[in-house]
Amino acid sequence: MSNNLDVIVLDDDPQNCAVTTELLEDFYVWGKVHSFTDYRKALTYCRRRKSGIAIFVLDVYLGKETAFDFLDAIADRYAWAAEDTIIITGRASDDIVNVCLASHITYLLQKPIKAYTLKLAVRAIVDKYLVFARRLLDDARFAKRVAEI
Repeated sequence: MSNNLDVIVLDDDPQNCAVTTELLEDFYVWGKVHSFTDYRKALTYCRRRKSGIAIFVLDVYLGKETAFDFLDAIADRYAWAAEDTIIITGRASDDIVNVCLASHITYLLQKPIKAYTLKLAVRAIVDKYLVFARRLLDDARFAKRVAEI
């Protein structure tokens, strides 16, 4: 497993991808930020990574594919992908909200993204892993049970 909790940004619009990546790089310190404008390149990258955890920041529509297609394609390698995903969209409709809810995605941001909304969503995901790591360090019995899995 990687020592870092990386962020993977996928947006087919190069300008939006660059802005999102820049916002993340301004505050994200728990790993690297990797950005992609090409669905296939992002998919190949994710399938080749050693670690099965990452934070995903995905545009809803990615050319012919969607963020939900992408999550389905990596689900076998990233068990918590949906819970660790932030969906971004130009216009949040009821349909998009319903698909997010059905997919267990609870972070939906509308473009243009405000830096504080992205920070809060990312931090909420990071905190889940920080709490788990602290518990491993502080609770020897819990750590032993996790090691046995």
